[in-house]
Amino acid sequence: MKRSILLSTVAFATLFALPATARSADDDRAVPLPEVIITATRLPAIVADTPGARVIDAATIEQRGAIFAADILNDIPGLSVTRSGAYAGIAQVRMRGATPGKTLVLVDGVPVNDPSEINGAFDFSGFDLGDVERIEVLSGPQSSLWGSAAIGGVIAFTTREVDGLRAEAEAGSFNTVRGRLAVGRADETWALGAWVSRFDTDGISAADAADGNPERDGFDSTTAGLRGRYAFTPAARVEGTVRWTRSAGGLDGNPPPTYALADTADTTLSEQWSASGRLLFAAAGLDHQISVSAIDLTRANEGSFASTFTADRQVYRWQATGAAVAGRVDYTLGAEHEDDRGALSTGASARTGVTSVFGVSRLQVSPELSVTGALRRDETDDFGGATTGRLSSAWEMAGGFILSGAWGTGFKAPSISQAVCDYCFSGAPFPVLRPETADSVELALGWASADGRIQGRVTAYRLNVEDQITYVFDPVTFDSVYVNIARTRSDGVELEGRAVLGRGLDLSLAYAWTDATDRATGARLLRVPEHAGSATLGWSGARLSGALTVRAEGDQPDAGGMREAFVTAGLSGAWAVTPAVSLTARIDNLTDTHFQQVFGYGEPGRSGYVGIRLRY
Repeated sequence: MKRSILLSTVAFATLFALPATARSADDDRAVPLPEVIITATRLPAIVADTPGARVIDAATIEQRGAIFAADILNDIPGLSVTRSGAYAGIAQVRMRGATPGKTLVLVDGVPVNDPSEINGAFDFSGFDLGDVERIEVLSGPQSSLWGSAAIGGVIAFTTREVDGLRAEAEAGSFNTVRGRLAVGRADETWALGAWVSRFDTDGISAADAADGNPERDGFDSTTAGLRGRYAFTPAARVEGTVRWTRSAGGLDGNPPPTYALADTADTTLSEQWSASGRLLFAAAGLDHQISVSAIDLTRANEGSFASTFTADRQVYRWQATGAAVAGRVDYTLGAEHEDDRGALSTGASARTGVTSVFGVSRLQVSPELSVTGALRRDETDDFGGATTGRLSSAWEMAGGFILSGAWGTGFKAPSISQAVCDYCFSGAPFPVLRPETADSVELALGWASADGRIQGRVTAYRLNVEDQITYVFDPVTFDSVYVNIARTRSDGVELEGRAVLGRGLDLSLAYAWTDATDRATGARLLRVPEHAGSATLGWSGARLSGALTVRAEGDQPDAGGMREAFVTAGLSGAWAVTPAVSLTARIDNLTDTHFQQVFGYGEPGRSGYVGIRLRY
């Protein structure tokens, strides 16, 4: 059975969803695109059968010349990246119109969202991709899989196991220099690898330089990590990872008395540790995983509104996977406990906790039809309990068509900042908040040509969020507080396609129409473009490879006004001097377009970089 085979092959599932080049080693004949597997679904699943699922592999990241996660996540339909400043500014994502704190971010299974951030969101600004093997994205409510903070979806990063030596160096515009070194050894019994990455730039003015702001806001980031595993027997092994990132840079702020965005000497510094350990073993006919993970984070901002935040999280998880009914039923069940602590801008600190049980099961009704269900119960320490579920199905029809659909619910407990009313200054009593809830339905139709060289999918969805927590002005206390008032709805259509064109050429296309509104007022939600899309033409020959990417976004409402539409392009390439040595080059903002991702904040003009890549 195809689904049962997934369980035994998932360890080798490093295939890609956004296409890198597929080409025969000895001629120019196109090689069919392989079937792609996603694991963030708890049960390994085929991407083409899973609504809202996408995978980006290391080959695609390398082909695109992407340095940070924000450089490539924009190409996922329905996902928008907002960055308040080109380098050091906070970079957050919105999936299908949901606010940033509703996207759960995992690194090697470790939840890394910031417990001390207002919405509990993750900042992608310094997230280096040098050690990342693959990125998995699940759009839509995934609370039944991952609990609170997954109303909008999940982004899961998996780091690379290194066998040998890998090194990179690059330099270019704005006095930018970048380097990376990784070394490791891996075989069937054990593996141990370490890496370090460094990025440094003079940058540009965070406040749009076209408005007469000459000051440069530099940025530097260092990431280091260690990853290892050891197999005691073929059925039992341990794995562990440690990842550390430190980023610092200049910001522009809103100084008094006008409080308008301007060049300032504001700075930001952040440091984050994440670590996990996992024991995997087989017992009682099940494959078990017992894991412990933790993060520790510090953020400090200096300027007109200086503040320091600290946070930590521990997660304890048990999960077991098995099969039944002659391999026609696969299932996963588990339990976990999470503790979060945060110290906020006022110096106040608080903690939250949640204990959960969950189960996922997939029934292969026939060779063409599968049905998957997930159910989860979360009991929070302070906001009661919630039960969430998800039901999906995929039907492989004649002619290469796949019809799939899903219905799911989600919830999100108030963040620590919201619960203690950080940035509420009057001292008056503030409202007791309720968890936010969501429901979503989506339908997708995919198609693949008989030879596997062309694939595409169109997805339509609706996402409703109730009791959304909003920061509003209270005319009674003359203070701003967090309240449950907002009801939002996102209706959308996502189109994506990929094709192997032959002679080393491949093409990928993505487009999203997102109608995200406040249901009470009918106003569009902030920082969600109605139209967004990208196209990437890749090429790979015996020694030369490259990619041209064009990305466009329509206008979008923002807190300071309407952010205008833009079209921008990037070009990257590599020349393999030897099998172990490649020279690289890339040009960002190829047409020197003046644009903004967030209203008032500038993005770099045309910039170029050259480098070298070593593989031994």
